[in-house]
Amino acid sequence: MLGERKHGVKMRVGARIERIMESGTAVVEAVLAEVCGIAFDMDGVLYRGEHVLPGAVELVTELQRRGIPFAMVTNNSTRTPEEYAAKLARLGMTVAAEQIVTSGIATRDWMRLHYRPGTRVYVLGMPALVEAILGDGRFVSAGRDAEVVVSGADFTLTYEKLKIATLAIRDGADWIATNADRTFPSEDGLIPGSGAIVAALQAATDRTPLVIGKPEPAMLLRAADVMGLSPHELLVIGDRLDTDVLAGKRAGARTALVLTGVSTREDLTMTEWLPDLVLSDLRELLAAVRSLRW
Repeated sequence: MLGERKHGVKMRVGARIERIMESGTAVVEAVLAEVCGIAFDMDGVLYRGEHVLPGAVELVTELQRRGIPFAMVTNNSTRTPEEYAAKLARLGMTVAAEQIVTSGIATRDWMRLHYRPGTRVYVLGMPALVEAILGDGRFVSAGRDAEVVVSGADFTLTYEKLKIATLAIRDGADWIATNADRTFPSEDGLIPGSGAIVAALQAATDRTPLVIGKPEPAMLLRAADVMGLSPHELLVIGDRLDTDVLAGKRAGARTALVLTGVSTREDLTMTEWLPDLVLSDLRELLAAVRSLRW
């Protein structure tokens, strides 16, 4: 009896996956009819490294032409919103810095609510993250004497940086991670992300950080606010089931997985976080937007 029930559940899930993967223009249009704006992940959705992905430029242009609200929401804290806006411009997409929410900015906003001015902070990350956390002078740069350690992706990671963070955390500092993405897509393939550094620090400290970025919904709530919408009015488009899609579900939004980044069709058979749509690339969404009076 139990085996029959499991088999039945598996068949229903399999049928749902098949329906999702067969999403044609009509299905995409039906989802679009239920939302008022779009929150895009960027790495693996709009581009890989300096390579723009199919349909990205045309879709952003079409949304702007129609006056449809959108924002970019990325776990990647290695650039400032201004730097991301400049990169998007190089790739043919004109997006204001105010439309871009990074995990570094979300971490800063959370810390402003929970820590007093003058709190000593050690930042393990790229200059953009250092600027986000320490740039306005509210918090004080520190080393081993830090009261808070903030970690993010760091392309210049050294043993010395890991050592300082480890000693501060072991001495009792709070630990905040911008995100726990183990990898992110680049032109060279999947490369280590913030989660790889989190894993190293966990091994060295036996501690677990507070994670601010996706799959937590905070960044999507901020993006909805930027657009003047409620979270349930959003379509969240990402390339990862375990961050983008899960964050969208936690925020109460509709979700779409685009297969140009990390997660694959095979991953859909091994997750409980099924998106509302699966898109080969953004051209499928572009076709639906163009055919819909949205």
